[in-house]
Amino acid sequence: MRSGRDFHLSEFYALLDMLADRLGGPRQLSTCTGWDGWPSHGVYFFFEPGELRRNGKPRVVRVGTHALRSTSRTTLWKRLAQHRGSRVGGGNHRGSIFRQHVGSALINRDRMPAGSLEAWVSPHPRPEWSAVEADIEHRVSNHIGRMPFLWLAVPTRTDETSQRGYIERNSIGLLSNLPGLQDPPSTTWLGHHAASLKVCGSGLWNVNHVEEGYEPEFLTLMRGLIERIGISA
Repeated sequence: MRSGRDFHLSEFYALLDMLADRLGGPRQLSTCTGWDGWPSHGVYFFFEPGELRRNGKPRVVRVGTHALRSTSRTTLWKRLAQHRGSRVGGGNHRGSIFRQHVGSALINRDRMPAGSLEAWVSPHPRPEWSAVEADIEHRVSNHIGRMPFLWLAVPTRTDETSQRGYIERNSIGLLSNLPGLQDPPSTTWLGHHAASLKVCGSGLWNVNHVEEGYEPEFLTLMRGLIERIGISA
């Protein structure tokens, strides 16, 4: 007998299939620009080459959003661009926790020089590590740039509140493997080497909300937003 969580995971991925159809398929950040017609606000869902669900279909490995504070003016594309880094391969992992997690995993997996991880997670850059950091930033940009992703427009309401945080939080709570291995990562997943134990345990490049539950009602909200895509076009 299928558990409630298993049923909700199936519904969640069915909704992402519907979203992919409406969007014309996922994209890769390495080929994206700010002129690609992004909605101003939304939630994004990253997949990763080689990461599959038990049924053989792609597994979501990160969920994120932006501008959760009323004073923030960050758009969806600006947040995605922070994760992507520059078009020439550089980037700033201190402005993207996603980049920081991926970089820490690369450092550990590839056994980079002693002190690399300490310098990488430091909030302040160290001049003596600038060359090493630049190399890691390029590796991170290459890895994230190849990850397919989908995005869902979630506009800010007239009262300045948003449902983006609600969708992000509940998606992560549903997808996390910390409550139980519903969709475990592959044995070769890069995240196994991440500095954060929450990344390693959850199977997601997330740390917030991975130990929380979820409210199934968020799936109804997602369905409504997806079904409205293209209606006003």
